[in-house]
Amino acid sequence: RHFWRDLALHHRLIRYDARGNGLSDWDVEELSFDAFVQDLETVVDAVGLDRFALLGISQGCAVSIAYAVRHPERVTRLVLYGGFAQGAAKRARTQAEREQLAAVLTLVRLGWGQENPAFRQIFTSQFVPQGTKEQIDWWNEMQRVSASPENAARFMVAVGDIDVTDLLPKVPTLVIHARDEARVPFDAGRRMAAGISGARLVSLSSRNHL
Repeated sequence: RHFWRDLALHHRLIRYDARGNGLSDWDVEELSFDAFVQDLETVVDAVGLDRFALLGISQGCAVSIAYAVRHPERVTRLVLYGGFAQGAAKRARTQAEREQLAAVLTLVRLGWGQENPAFRQIFTSQFVPQGTKEQIDWWNEMQRVSASPENAARFMVAVGDIDVTDLLPKVPTLVIHARDEARVPFDAGRRMAAGISGARLVSLSSRNHL
């Protein structure tokens, strides 16, 4: 809450949950990168924004990049935090990495919705590795109630297959990444920044994804 509250103190802030999770409709036929970009277009048009700064977080960075390329006249600047130009499936180079991704996907399908948080703890330990017990318990439960097991798995597949390396825009861009985070490697953020002409990369001394 504090993150959004502080951003909204001196700016107009518009935030939405992506399709298939959170307070957005869970019963959706398509969960894909193109659909994510179309949803952003729909939100912008519905709110009636003309020109605005765009903040993308995690997979939202790739969505924001694609939007900026489609609508350069509307995006004044980009802030990309904890993101990547290529999803995990595209970044995987070895058989072991591909097998690990497949194993995690199986765990999501089988264990995401269980009351026992053991399966979701894998993700919690990546997102908030230094969290207190209260924070870890909250994150475990938040995951369970914010997406169905099937949607969580579909979301992981769609996000893992992202590749916007050919779209990296020439828009004033600030790229922020936690140097020691476990969810999205720092190198993925560094590579994204390197592909954007004139981008500025700022590393944070943190292990948290957000």
